[in-house]
Amino acid sequence: MNEKSLRVLEFNKVKEKLKFYSVTSGGKELIDNLKPYSTIFEVENKLQESDEALDILIRKGAPPFEGLFDVREALERAEKGGVLSPGQLLRIGGMLRCSRRFKDYISRTEEEIAYPKLEDLAYILTPIKSLEDAIENAIISEEEISDKASSTLHNIRRSIKEKNSSVREKINSIVRANAKYLQDSLYTMRGDRYVLPVKAEYKGAVQGLVHDQSSTGATLFIEPISLVNLNNEIKELKLKEQAEIERILMDLSERVSLNIDDAKSNAKMLVELDFIFAKGKYGSAINAICPKINEEKVFDIIQGRHPLIDPKIVVPSDIYIGKEFNTLMITGPNTGGKTVTLKTVGLLHLMALSGLLIPAKDGSKVGFFTKIFADIGDEQSIEQSLSTFSSHMTNIVNIMEEADENSLVLFDELGSGTDPVEGAGLAVAILDTLRNRGAKQIATTHYSELKGYALKTPGIENASVEFDVETLRPTYRLLIGIPGKSNAFQISKRLGLKDDIISKAKAYISEENLQFEDLIRELQEKSIIANRDAREARKIKIEAEEVKKKYDEKLKRLEEVRDKAYEDARRDAKDIISRAKDEADEILKAMRELEKLGIEQGGRKRLEEERKKLKDALEEREASLMKMKENQGEVIDKVNLGMEAFLPSLNQKVIIISMPDSRGEVQVEAGIMKINVKLKDLRKTNDTPKKKEKKKKRSKIKSKISRK
Repeated sequence: MNEKSLRVLEFNKVKEKLKFYSVTSGGKELIDNLKPYSTIFEVENKLQESDEALDILIRKGAPPFEGLFDVREALERAEKGGVLSPGQLLRIGGMLRCSRRFKDYISRTEEEIAYPKLEDLAYILTPIKSLEDAIENAIISEEEISDKASSTLHNIRRSIKEKNSSVREKINSIVRANAKYLQDSLYTMRGDRYVLPVKAEYKGAVQGLVHDQSSTGATLFIEPISLVNLNNEIKELKLKEQAEIERILMDLSERVSLNIDDAKSNAKMLVELDFIFAKGKYGSAINAICPKINEEKVFDIIQGRHPLIDPKIVVPSDIYIGKEFNTLMITGPNTGGKTVTLKTVGLLHLMALSGLLIPAKDGSKVGFFTKIFADIGDEQSIEQSLSTFSSHMTNIVNIMEEADENSLVLFDELGSGTDPVEGAGLAVAILDTLRNRGAKQIATTHYSELKGYALKTPGIENASVEFDVETLRPTYRLLIGIPGKSNAFQISKRLGLKDDIISKAKAYISEENLQFEDLIRELQEKSIIANRDAREARKIKIEAEEVKKKYDEKLKRLEEVRDKAYEDARRDAKDIISRAKDEADEILKAMRELEKLGIEQGGRKRLEEERKKLKDALEEREASLMKMKENQGEVIDKVNLGMEAFLPSLNQKVIIISMPDSRGEVQVEAGIMKINVKLKDLRKTNDTPKKKEKKKKRSKIKSKISRK
């Protein structure tokens, strides 16, 4: 990809914005090296990763990257057998914790949405829980090792505490006994040894070792002779403590070395995931979508926005090229926002081809171009003493040498900076040459000659940027199919130029040119109306899609309710039959016992009572089953429009309003709701068929809005 074009289109500024969302230095390095990919497979793969990251961010929130740092240097040291510092081990432990937590973060239930790309990457991560726990238990901070790191360290530190307690108790006693010889009634420390601040004149009064003196020499810091052995013991214990700490660090470093392959793989993958999620976060920040990539070099950007312009003021535009025409000529005044449109096209392509989501609407398409060239802005070379025209032409010469059918070429004010007639001629020749090579190109110009060239040349379309003469500001909305007009007379009048001067100016212009400008004005007005209608139609379409989505979700829930109702009904029927059988068995058992006893002593009467109980129980169960059968009804074998049916899943009657389709589904009306259901799920009712009343159809307004 052309480096100059990357710079001119401000791709580096986008990368700086993107780096804000990366948490690792490795992720930021990947962003620094980000460029458009060389194959369409890579582009689609990287875009899918970014899109999945954006979606999971919305559904699950930010990934668990807290405590994730660059550990490459530490891992290299461990691999070579070096001993790691507590800080290095702490960062490796954090990386291992992120690896484990990310696998949990990306895991899903069967009902949740799949993220195939991210799941494949997460699969590579290998949790090393034992090493993670060992580091977490041993290291508290970059300066402190935990007592839990080993039992030996715990015992040493306990001994140090006990010795320190003994020393403090003894030295406090010495302080009280020698208070008159001391500068202060407090002991102090010199080189990890307990000492007393003795007045210089009483040096001989306190027996001990002199470790230091004050700057004035008035105070000597003496270690009492009775504390020397205790202080020595503490010193020895601290040496043992340090040796044990070094052993612990060496042991943990060796464990890292033993798991070096998995650790390095995890670290590398987490950097890649950090990069991917930075793209997702940036996409969320600019309200971006995943465009479709095509090899036909067709692009159709719907409501595209420049990502570096404040979203509160940027005006979305529809920009398309590649089907009906391969060259777009944007004409109009220099202040009309044409350059912004040009940069938007170039930058959105660079972003998409680099795997970044773009600020546009769903359905946007981007062409797969292997080369993107841009000649934009006044890059006059002072060192080479080149004029504006020469500077542009030098760049254009380089473009002409490399551009081919795989190229997108963007020209800003093509042919400007020289005689208008010659400049227009050069512009036409350059555009024709590239058009014949098959390149897709967009050029901006304020030359009127190029409007006519675009009107009469197949494969070239005019366009302009809408300009509000009331506010004297461009709206930045692109009007494809409408040539631009200078608006010089309207602007001059708004700024206060007298009418007689404007009339005189018009007299110098041919009638044909004036009529042409009037025609352009009428086209612009009609285009504005058409664009407004198109935006309204798009809004209605989006709303309709939302309604359909809600309907599909509701239908899914209804089907789940239906399935559950069938299952409950089967279970209830089974329970009824089972209970009836149990009761019948008990009654028959009682009857057999009565028959054995004989008829005496009122036995016949009890026998009749038990028979009646059996009959009543069977009738009750039969009634329950009949009720269920009525609710279930018979399957409908013949459909008539307007007939009533019973829908068990809703437990209500419905009216059939369509014949079965190829999938065996019919549309039914349930109250105010219309839904599609399988015919086999409906049951007959005993009611007579009802004809559905005809309703007045709502009038539909259809408008065909040309994109030209």
